Amino acid sequence: LQAAQSNRGHRGGVISMHRALTHLQLGPGEIVNSVMLMLFAVIAWLTTLPWACRFWSYVLQYGLKVLPLHAAFATSELKLGKLFHYQLPFLKIDPILPTSRIWGYTCLVTIILFAITYRLSQKWTPIVYLVRAMLIIQITALIYFALIPARFPHTPNSYMEGLITSGITLIFSIPFLFGLTYYIFKFSAIKKIVITLSAMGYLILFLPLQMLLQALVLQKTILFMPLLYIVFGMPLDVLLVIAIYSYGMTWKTVGDRN
Repeated sequence: LQAAQSNRGHRGGVISMHRALTHLQLGPGEIVNSVMLMLFAVIAWLTTLPWACRFWSYVLQYGLKVLPLHAAFATSELKLGKLFHYQLPFLKIDPILPTSRIWGYTCLVTIILFAITYRLSQKWTPIVYLVRAMLIIQITALIYFALIPARFPHTPNSYMEGLITSGITLIFSIPFLFGLTYYIFKFSAIKKIVITLSAMGYLILFLPLQMLLQALVLQKTILFMPLLYIVFGMPLDVLLVIAIYSYGMTWKTVGDRN
């Protein structure tokens, strides 16, 4: 009787064990299903990547027409063995070092924002630490471009090409990541397919917009490239995948009656 009562809440309802505390029992069927889903998603991505590249090309070329962008459309070739060859679209931008005015304004705004973080209440603590980390990155960029700006080894062209390449790589890795962290749970096959396609589809839609927004900044100066790379590049894409994964983990599993 005591054991039965320990699983009930103060209103008499049954408190089921959370899936994070349960032991997973993976049989051959679950392993085969996970592997098959991973292979299906990978093959689907390799097959649809040419259409995704065409879609990205259209968005980038349309952005060049309607946005105040001083950039040029370009493509780079991606080869995956002898069977798969893709033309990856990206934007070419001339590298512009920060002028003394831009450097001074950026330094002033950075100092002001850093001071404001010390005036916020404790309820803003998580945001304060995040903002301070971003400001520290920008401070290091300011120091670098104040001392040795000509030695900066990266260009907007290489950064933009790397942004689209890393995005494609992340989309390619989603089936493997979900296969190890999501497919092992007792969700229905439809939910596993939906959450995988949602994460991959979201990044397909997000990548060209991410590139256009960052191009608007980089065409002014490469002073902000470190911040864009460290915070708003691949890390932002990974956080989007984690957010979609977290949402999928709130769905009911097979046999869950709660």
